[in-house]
Amino acid sequence: MRRRLLRACGATAAGGALLLAGCSGGGGDPAPGAGSAGSGGRGGGTSASAPPTAKPTPTPTALDFTPDPERAPKNAAEARRMALAIVAGPESWGPDYVKRAPYLSAPDAWPVLDENCTWEIEAPPRSVLASVTAYSEIPAAGGKGPLRVAATVTVHRTESDADWEMAETLEEALRCPDQQLREGERVTNLGSIGVPYGQGGNGHATDTLVEHGSYVNDAFKGQHTYSWYEARIGQITVATVVKGAPGHTEDPTSVQTQAQVTMEARIKEQLGARS
Repeated sequence: MRRRLLRACGATAAGGALLLAGCSGGGGDPAPGAGSAGSGGRGGGTSASAPPTAKPTPTPTALDFTPDPERAPKNAAEARRMALAIVAGPESWGPDYVKRAPYLSAPDAWPVLDENCTWEIEAPPRSVLASVTAYSEIPAAGGKGPLRVAATVTVHRTESDADWEMAETLEEALRCPDQQLREGERVTNLGSIGVPYGQGGNGHATDTLVEHGSYVNDAFKGQHTYSWYEARIGQITVATVVKGAPGHTEDPTSVQTQAQVTMEARIKEQLGARS
């Protein structure tokens, strides 16, 4: 049974460049003092300066676009076309990325984390109109392993359905900090944190979450970066994942942010009101 989680900032330790701000609000440049020191002639004194006051940090009140109900997908075919228009391909990740084979997930594939913390593929639930995952990578070369990434777009029937998916994703990391991705691939020490709109620097999506852990692949030695980032805008969720590899010393979350921002902008293009 799906259970809604409280989005408490800092509830689970998780770092990452995708969380651009902390959970505490307030702060700002001090206001000018109300008074200034000066002399008043013979017998004159000085006036005390008022203590500086902090300017409140503005809290965003609405997303920067207006959704048009007429543009929401009405069936699975429309939802799949929209998902394909939104999903980030290799060009969204960077010049060194290419399509993996197979490039797109099967239309009827839906990943489910079972009781043994192993990912299995099942049919999508009724709450999902369409879900598309695009797989990209920097191929192994020059002593470096393959740096593999993926982007997923899921179009839900309702905004509430999309909200439940975000809650369930947070719950999965708490339930299974160690997960078997597929044969020979696993992630360990997984931590997650959710940041809803208007909190923790999130002024771009209805809800967001980030997961970080260590990626282990039997094909090469060591533990490497595992980073998952997901955002919801209305009834659509978009997610990106990076699985590190030997020889890649750059921070993979920089290209992850780029792909994520691209998909969020495409959601707004697809659902936003026509000018």
